[in-house]
Amino acid sequence: MNKNVEVQKRNVEKKENSSMVAATFIKYVAYIVIFFGFLWFLVQYVFPFFQN
Repeated sequence: MNKNVEVQKRNVEKKENSSMVAATFIKYVAYIVIFFGFLWFLVQYVFPFFQN
């Protein structure tokens, strides 16, 4: 009895470009810094106008 069995081998490679990861990290850190800077500005300068 002859059986022809084809085995398909699949290599899964996780492609990760470290420079792209670093650039994305820096971008999101910048977004967070800008967001908290804006909140700080509101608390320091805008909200005191409405307290009196």
